[in-house]
Amino acid sequence: MKYKLGNKEDNGLCRVIALIDFSNVKAGDVGGYVGGEKNLTQEGDCWICDNAQVSGSAQVFGDARVSGGAQVRENANVSGYACVFGNARVYGNTSVSGSAQVCGNARVFGDAQVYGNAWVYGDAQVYGNAHVYGNALVYGNARVYGDARVSGTAWVSENARIHGNARIHGTAWVSGTIRDGESV
Repeated sequence: MKYKLGNKEDNGLCRVIALIDFSNVKAGDVGGYVGGEKNLTQEGDCWICDNAQVSGSAQVFGDARVSGGAQVRENANVSGYACVFGNARVYGNTSVSGSAQVCGNARVFGDAQVYGNAWVYGDAQVYGNAHVYGNALVYGNARVYGDARVSGTAWVSENARIHGNARIHGTAWVSGTIRDGESV
C-alpha cells in the first residue's frame, strides 16, 4: 500500500497519507481529500495533494495528479500523466452513463471545468475559465482557454486554439484557431 486514509474531516472526506516514497511524494506526506479508497488507486504514482478533493465515483489512477483546490467528482476519471490543478473542476454525470475523462498528458487548470461526458486527452490543455462539456472532445495539442466553451459533440484537435468568448458546439470539428467572439 502506498497510502492510508486519515480521519474523516468536517467536509465528510479523509486526507490521504503517504506510507512509502514514490515520485516526489515522501512517506508521511499528507495529501488531499478523498471520499474513500476507491477514489485513488494504490498503484502507480498518482497522487492528490494540497486541498484538492476527489469524491463520489471519481477515480485518479496511473501517474495522474490532482492538486491545489481542484475538485474531481461524480463519474470523472483522471489518468495517465494528466494533471488537474488550480481551482479546476472535473465531474461526470450522476444520473446517466458516461463520465468526464482527463487523460494522457492533458492539463486542466485555473478555473476551467470539464464535465458531462467530455474528454480532454493527449497533450491538450483547458484553462482559464473555459468549459468543455456534453460529449465534446479536446485532444492532440489543442488549447481551450479564456471564457471559451466547447460543447455538444464538438471536437477540438491538433494545434487548435479556442479562446476568448469563442463557442464551439454541435457537431463542429476544429483544428485551427477560433478568435474571441466567433462561434462555430
